[in-house]
Amino acid sequence: MSETKLTVTKGQGTGNDFVFFSDPDGKNPITPEQVRWLTDRRFGVGGDGVIRAVRAEHIAEGRELLEQDSDVEWFMDYYNSDGSLSQMCGNGIRVFVRYLIEEGLTDLKMGQTIPVGTRAGIRDVQLSKTGFTVDMGRWRIEEEGPLVEAEGLKVGRPSVGINVGNPHVVVALAAQTELDALKLHDAPKLDPEPAEGANVEFVVPADPMVVDGVGYAKMRVHERGSGETMSCGTGAVATALALRYWAGEGAPNHWQIEVPGGKLAVWMFPTEEGEHVSLSGPAELVYETEVAL
Repeated sequence: MSETKLTVTKGQGTGNDFVFFSDPDGKNPITPEQVRWLTDRRFGVGGDGVIRAVRAEHIAEGRELLEQDSDVEWFMDYYNSDGSLSQMCGNGIRVFVRYLIEEGLTDLKMGQTIPVGTRAGIRDVQLSKTGFTVDMGRWRIEEEGPLVEAEGLKVGRPSVGINVGNPHVVVALAAQTELDALKLHDAPKLDPEPAEGANVEFVVPADPMVVDGVGYAKMRVHERGSGETMSCGTGAVATALALRYWAGEGAPNHWQIEVPGGKLAVWMFPTEEGEHVSLSGPAELVYETEVAL
């Protein structure tokens, strides 16, 4: 059986790591088995997911987005580490744009913005001095979230459901000791279980929670299809939105969410079509290598 040589790049954003490869013409789709091998941390490259860079015109989901915006050149074809498809990844899309720049696939200057196609729609990403900022677009809240049980929690906890292109369930904890005690190797149990599953965030607000108009909190996450990760960009956004909802009137629109892999900034702002939320943080490429699939 012949081997397929593939050049891949390892990248990470606040410890949320991915395996990238370019397939501009969409001629090299990847299988779930190959995704699982690539993301295996012992036998493969290792990562929370695999991201294929494909021109929007060469993938069905991208062609649909081109009808909305003809400037969408690149589509982020994202796979969780278990081989399943994912709609959106807030950390992954920042590193994806860094990858496009370093590979010479796009030319983005400081302060400029690029539209990126995802399964959650078009997301605009801007290059800044501190990294990248993603306009995550509209969001919605589901006030009656499922009851959440997790190893390390003595009793089930209520939650709030937040959708930011992919589904999230956010649980507030009382203290850092509760956050530290969680064991998130296994997926938390959700009752009722959302039809598409959900990423589950556990959050502890800082004390004080708000300083000089900015909210602060710490978060851990179990991502559907990937397990516990060092960071989740969309999860940080969902966490900030949940905290603002719980805090009520007067809560800030600017938040800093600390995850095991670093810190992410979230900002809610008005637009003509309604409120949007943005995510800012670093994006780094670690190394490039060739693998045999």
